[in-house]
Amino acid sequence: MTRAREFINATYAAGREFLRPAQASCESGAAVSSTIVPIRSVGSGHSARISQHLLQLSPGDRYLRFGYAASDEQILRYVEGLKFERDEVFGIFSRHLELLAVAHLAFSVDPGYASCSEFGVSVASHARGRGYGARLFDRAVMHARNEGVTMMFIHALSQNTVMLNIARKAGATVERDGSESEAYLRLQPADIDSRLTEFLEESMAQTDYRLKVQAKQFWRFLSILQEVRRGVRDARDRTPM
Repeated sequence: MTRAREFINATYAAGREFLRPAQASCESGAAVSSTIVPIRSVGSGHSARISQHLLQLSPGDRYLRFGYAASDEQILRYVEGLKFERDEVFGIFSRHLELLAVAHLAFSVDPGYASCSEFGVSVASHARGRGYGARLFDRAVMHARNEGVTMMFIHALSQNTVMLNIARKAGATVERDGSESEAYLRLQPADIDSRLTEFLEESMAQTDYRLKVQAKQFWRFLSILQEVRRGVRDARDRTPM
């Protein structure tokens, strides 16, 4: 229960200021002060945001993420082909509800390799350096363990050193074959700690998302109210005495 207890303590210590104006958020590139990064499971209802995130990747980033220079059409087909009912997609949302980072944990469709999964991740260029890729990898590993997966694969270009370093630090074996590398990580069986921690993390992330939605709606309402007040004031000032 150690990890779950540490997560609970960190959650309480990370008080989030959701009613702070969006302009003051850390999305300008500043380091994230809190050790808690809400990561939530996303479904087909977020397909448009996933597409927007991937389409904003540079040609170089697309090459590293997919292993080829994916065109806009190929990215849209990839998103349309996501099997949310089978695989798991995780996301980190900004205060503006923009997807800053997305991870895809794909489970094997071959019955002979039912205990295997593959991991892929992408992070928006302006959100780099915050450890989001590593956080998503840890989240995916925990979910895979709880789903009975014993082997996770990471197929990446050899030049994708960031992803390969994340895999190595987790204890994965990395095998290089020319321009491509294959990393595989043997997973420990699920236990009470992994199941409770995943439940707590997902619950916290869902609450975080709902608060961000409410905060965004509040600031939109406040902005409209200010515009109405400004219009009334300007009209009053133009009215001859």
